[in-house]
Amino acid sequence: MRITNCHTHTFTDAHIPARYPHWGLMPFKRAPGLVKGLAFAARLLGQEGAAASLRRLHRFQQEARLPAQADIFAQLVAQYPRGTRFVVLPMQMAGMGQGACRASLAQQHDELAEMARAWPGLVIPFATCDPRLPGAAEEVRRCIEELGFRGLKLYPRLGFAPDHPVLMREVYPRLNDRGLALVSHCSRGGVTGNVTRADADAFSHPMAFAPVLRAFPRLQVNLAHMGGQCDWEAYITEGLNPYDPHARARNFLVTLREMIESGDFPNLWTDVSYTLFQSEAFLPFLRLFLDHPRLRARTLFGSDFYMTRQEELSERAVAVRLRAGLGEALFRQIAETNPEAWLGEG
Repeated sequence: MRITNCHTHTFTDAHIPARYPHWGLMPFKRAPGLVKGLAFAARLLGQEGAAASLRRLHRFQQEARLPAQADIFAQLVAQYPRGTRFVVLPMQMAGMGQGACRASLAQQHDELAEMARAWPGLVIPFATCDPRLPGAAEEVRRCIEELGFRGLKLYPRLGFAPDHPVLMREVYPRLNDRGLALVSHCSRGGVTGNVTRADADAFSHPMAFAPVLRAFPRLQVNLAHMGGQCDWEAYITEGLNPYDPHARARNFLVTLREMIESGDFPNLWTDVSYTLFQSEAFLPFLRLFLDHPRLRARTLFGSDFYMTRQEELSERAVAVRLRAGLGEALFRQIAETNPEAWLGEG
């Protein structure tokens, strides 16, 4: 089986604003040993749960502080069988209003292009952009036409709608003409820009992409995280009131499933990245959801490495748990067959 992990990251702290996530945490960013010290203190006080969380945060910080994206990618490769491919998604966080990044987006893209040349066929590079920033469309064009990138990553929670005019007029048409792939964050979690949480949720809602899906039918759109942890937990623990006509529309997971299962959006996909790292209770539900033929044909394997370094289980452990839980045939569908179709290789 040739596994394709459709959702990974290798950006470093050079691509993260200086004051993110909060200026008060800057001392901990500059000296990660402080976090390690807090973990040791928590353990001495008998707070093993807090100590474990702090140790994982320290591991995540150490990963982000590696000098190059290639160093992070080397950590990722070690978690998978030989020949596994990885869609690598950069981040553009310069528009958050939390300080400058030490490396520009163009530098991040160029470094990713070098990594793709060093690992031919194994690194599948995507570009990214924030359509509010100058030169966004031109940088996407450079990545697609000059660097040979295979698609685009968007993060609407930063503060822009998926149908932003720059995207609709200058970015999506170029991707659509080539039948390229797109990944967009689709979860209430993750990075939130300088907007209210309600606005960030609205920009991230699956139906926010409906105008894009209809206008650009050749654009293969992956709304990542299959709705995200919050909405999975709400669906499983709280359920849905069958007498509330708006309950289903409020839940990202349910809305996304219904959009795919309806057949109204044949160019819509989703992936299971990060969400399946959160709780072992999610796996039986995923297995049940994938009984629907349309959802089964439009679900992709992804992990969200190295964001998952903050979790208890390793990348390898969760991937193997998912493979065993779904069974070999179903795992092959989402990890080999579907990614090839999504990337236009089928």
